[in-house]
Amino acid sequence: MKFAVIDLGTNTFNLLIVETSANHKTFNTLFSTKISVKLGENAINLGYIADTPFQRGIQALVSFKNHIIDYQIETVFAFATSAIRSASNGHDFVDEAFMRTQINITVIDGDEEAELIYHGSKMAVHMTADISLIMDIGGGSTEFILANNQTIFWKHSFLLGAARIFQKFKISNPMTESEELDIKSYLKKELTSLLVAVEKHKPIELIGSSGAFDSVVDLIAEKFNTTQINDTQTEYNVDLINYKVVSDMIKKTTTEQRQNLKGLVEMRVDMIIISMLLIDVIIAELNIKQFKVSTYSLKEGVISRKMDLLT
Repeated sequence: MKFAVIDLGTNTFNLLIVETSANHKTFNTLFSTKISVKLGENAINLGYIADTPFQRGIQALVSFKNHIIDYQIETVFAFATSAIRSASNGHDFVDEAFMRTQINITVIDGDEEAELIYHGSKMAVHMTADISLIMDIGGGSTEFILANNQTIFWKHSFLLGAARIFQKFKISNPMTESEELDIKSYLKKELTSLLVAVEKHKPIELIGSSGAFDSVVDLIAEKFNTTQINDTQTEYNVDLINYKVVSDMIKKTTTEQRQNLKGLVEMRVDMIIISMLLIDVIIAELNIKQFKVSTYSLKEGVISRKMDLLT
């Protein structure tokens, strides 16, 4: 069976076209692409999608539709997350997208988003009966899931996306030490319920789910000549010492310097600094000793669910 999955994130829209195996246990990627849309630009904390990013998002879906037609795909699963679900004109976006592309978008809540991220990460990373903390940093929200290879014990979607935080705090270029402390203090306060859940469930590792975490792997690879993200590997181990070096480097750079960093794609130049602060807080507050990265996330979670229904 062939089908397409579209993840309409706050910063990036992702298209993945796949074909499942005869027994629907595995899948083969036929095509994938992503487009930076930055739906939250200028207005995410005001609760609506501004005109320019609104139209960027629609044009991205028009582009995706052309690929879907090229691959003769009839079944499309499209899911919208934080920026669209929390925007006063989110339904307007969904309606216009359907009118322009005939793509029917499902707006999911934070709990379902977290569950799909879990299923995607579980396909990519070897998990055991021990509990892991899965973390997915989006533009509008950040999801945390405490789970093992069998079940989810706790999950929550926090309105702590990189775009929201970036717009909430007026960060200098480069960021100052006092600004770093202010943001980290804010994050610790907002993540109180996570800290309580972690104390109860005691995860043995952090699993970073795709997105900004892919950039973490690539930045470390460029700095320390380790393995970069490739098409076949879905799980990466992150050396915590190497991570700290790269995180400290990113936090001292200007926007212009980050634009020239090997291993950092253009769409993450602005938001990577916030992502690093979020990861820093989790590693420090939870005393993380093991750190993995999954290259799969929500869209692969959708594939996992659909394959389960087919078997």
